[in-house]
Amino acid sequence: MATTPAATFEGIRAQLRGGSASPIYVIHGAEGYYIDVLIRDFEALVPEDERDFNLTVIYAPEATPDVVVDACRRYPLMADRQVVILKEAQSVGALFMDKLAAYAAKPSPQTVFVVAARGDLVKGAKFIKAAQASKALFFESKKLRDNQVSPMIQQFVSAAGLSIDAKALAMLVEHTGSDLSRIHNEVEKVTVALPKGAAVTPSVIEKLIGVSKDFNNFELVDAVARRDVATAYRISEYFRSNPRQNPAIMTGVALFGYFSKLLLCRYSPDLSDRGLMQSSGARFPGQLANYKEGLRNYTARQIISAISAIRRFDVRCKGVGSRANEYDLLHDMLFAIFH
Repeated sequence: MATTPAATFEGIRAQLRGGSASPIYVIHGAEGYYIDVLIRDFEALVPEDERDFNLTVIYAPEATPDVVVDACRRYPLMADRQVVILKEAQSVGALFMDKLAAYAAKPSPQTVFVVAARGDLVKGAKFIKAAQASKALFFESKKLRDNQVSPMIQQFVSAAGLSIDAKALAMLVEHTGSDLSRIHNEVEKVTVALPKGAAVTPSVIEKLIGVSKDFNNFELVDAVARRDVATAYRISEYFRSNPRQNPAIMTGVALFGYFSKLLLCRYSPDLSDRGLMQSSGARFPGQLANYKEGLRNYTARQIISAISAIRRFDVRCKGVGSRANEYDLLHDMLFAIFH
């Protein structure tokens, strides 16, 4: 969106840790985690005993552009700079933001002005153009892609001085999805409870996060890959008895992801570990076990049939053409996959 080079999350954090700051920052985008962390970093630029005077937080829906400009033009009190943070900028339109263009074109050198839009991009072409001309730093906080979730969890765990085994990692990936704030919060439950050098195991995940190490979508996919009918039905019945922790529709998502990737593996010209990793998106060979099982146990036609059954399940779970209990629908879907 910006013609100037986009700033990075770590780049901005390093700049702020070094004590320097640009006059204007625009931090916006779909992923709230990075924005929340950066806002805390901007607030930390002002010593605690100065925050009553030199830190101003304005909520865009509750203010006017004039209030924002007046705050930015004000001189810091007994300090070299002040910080003004405009939060919830995603809630105001281009007209509001464009009224800040004149300030953005000539910002105060004593003010660090931060525009934060959590969940969306900042609007206002005039404001954006003026901010770019003033060498403002733009950071777009993007949602994680599915193939980035596992490395991000590993990064959080490693940063805490811990290790994590493959099954525990898969359990966390399935439990958190791609919501980075949730990933951070769930991993933090583990990292604060374990000493440096400890290993995060499935038992740890079960104890500290509440995800069963034996009855979860990871184990269900594993059972389906092996065509272990009895275990798959036993897990689905556990889900029925614990619906809050195991919504059936998320099981459908897990199975759809597995069979979609299995179909890519089935048609891959390279069935070596390297080829299967590329087709499935696996990060390391240890994650290929289910795909190798699936290739032994399902033909291409059976995989396509399974995907069709999962799609029917998803539609019916949403109330289209069926009012059946979602766990009855899950049982029927598993029957269709196996038979």
